[in-house]
Amino acid sequence: MTDPPTLSSNFSCLQEHDAQLVRLGMLAERYFPDDPNTSLLKLRQLAELLAQLVATKVGLYVAPEEAQYEMLRRLQDGGILPREIAQLFGEVRRAGNAASHSMAGDHGAALAALKITWQLGLWFHRTFKDPSYKSGPFIPPASPKHENEDLRVELDRLTRELTDYRAAHHATAQRLEFAEAKLNAAKDERSFWEQMASEADQAKNALQARLAAEPAQAATQVRENVAHFVYAANAAAEALHLDESETRKLIDQQLRQAGWEADSVVLRYSEGARPTRGRNLAIAEWPTATGPSDYVLFAGLTALAGVEAKRKHTDVSGALQQAKRYSRGFGADDGVQSPGGPWAEYHLPFVFSSNGRPFLRQLATRSGIWFCDVRRPDNLAHVLDGWYTPEGLTALLKRDEARAHEQLKTEPFAYGFSLRHDQQAAIQAAETAIANGKREMLLAMAMKQSLPSVKS
Repeated sequence: MTDPPTLSSNFSCLQEHDAQLVRLGMLAERYFPDDPNTSLLKLRQLAELLAQLVATKVGLYVAPEEAQYEMLRRLQDGGILPREIAQLFGEVRRAGNAASHSMAGDHGAALAALKITWQLGLWFHRTFKDPSYKSGPFIPPASPKHENEDLRVELDRLTRELTDYRAAHHATAQRLEFAEAKLNAAKDERSFWEQMASEADQAKNALQARLAAEPAQAATQVRENVAHFVYAANAAAEALHLDESETRKLIDQQLRQAGWEADSVVLRYSEGARPTRGRNLAIAEWPTATGPSDYVLFAGLTALAGVEAKRKHTDVSGALQQAKRYSRGFGADDGVQSPGGPWAEYHLPFVFSSNGRPFLRQLATRSGIWFCDVRRPDNLAHVLDGWYTPEGLTALLKRDEARAHEQLKTEPFAYGFSLRHDQQAAIQAAETAIANGKREMLLAMAMKQSLPSVKS
């Protein structure tokens, strides 16, 4: 069995870890134009193998029969996989399962999975081999014969990025062009790809046996290095550069976990997606008078919120201004029911912005999910660690905060026990701060204690 040749591929750097990773990656790229479903299956296999290799290196590999979902959960619970990396693994697993079980998988889904799996490969290489590795841009696969407009635009964008990179890095470009010439020649040789596919199948069993043997041989040494691996894994996660379409895949997954139906490739306005009774839909690219909103969230026929999705390193808090602009331009047509309002210039009551990253206090404006209830002008934007569920957002729409605050002002301190004047003043000050949109307060109150009498 021979190693795959060093040809131009997004997965070439993985040759230093295991030749099977490169085989699966190259096959996924090769199948993309003619058979996106098989491309997705190869990417799922590649991601599964990457996760198994991670588990092996930290002494947590169990058996080849362990479900990918369970392995990813264990690795994340153990702090080995940063949350956003676990989400990327989960997205490739989900797309691959759909391709396997229901033969679902178009070119848009396959291209998204290719880019995400490429990022996972870079993360793995930087974590376990070369923290400073610079990959250059994604190398787009060959175009299919029949491509829709969205796919054509995305492939053109990726091609321009690669062309610009080559113009700025002439020596690297020459090496890439030479390697691509070899690859293009090989693409015309059917026997080359048949041999690669055969070798990929043959290597699977031998690789599983090796994975099972390695943890037992070096378990003690591996455990001593786990802290180093965790640090390297988080540093490599920070180095990822997800574009907006990859970010949307993360947001899709997060929205699904919160109870929304979300798939920014399939559930798009341009693909005919519309709000439906009894379904909670996150419909992508919903048109407004001020431009298309990345998502609009619908509970049944009622539009509740606009969502702005941004690249990973973007200031998420500032992106709320775009979501507010779409709220101003939203119109209730196509069978949509208005949520009420308008509220001054706003037609959607809630707005969100996110880049898919979990909230980090040290990167507060560039992580988490930023949210604002725009029904009142004094409501301030704030960060959330998770998305509202459809039920939670519907309940928030029904809540009359102005009435509640007015009612609170007149409610007496009749609790069955007496409060001192300073205690009442502190409670009223906290209520006023909440009514004014303040979300963080510090209350410091002295405790008055009665000392027991002492008989002499």
